[in-house]
Amino acid sequence: MKEDDKFFAEAPFICVKAMEKGVNIIGVTRGETTKIHHTEKLDRNEVLIAQFTEHTSAIKVRGKAEIYTPYGVIHSGETEESV
Repeated sequence: MKEDDKFFAEAPFICVKAMEKGVNIIGVTRGETTKIHHTEKLDRNEVLIAQFTEHTSAIKVRGKAEIYTPYGVIHSGETEESV
């Protein structure tokens, strides 16, 4: 196992639970230019577990979802009226 493999095996991950149909999860690359390298679409109550890797430096969530991280839970897609 390479040293990089050991690092990314323990890299942070997130869990995304879709609270509505059509939540988009977008993986963004690292490097000099950032690009979208992977997308997923979740239906209501589907869960995706994603990990930051040597290729993924950011994960974008579009839609109403609960995002579970090592730092707590984040709610996306909510308006001020629904908080």
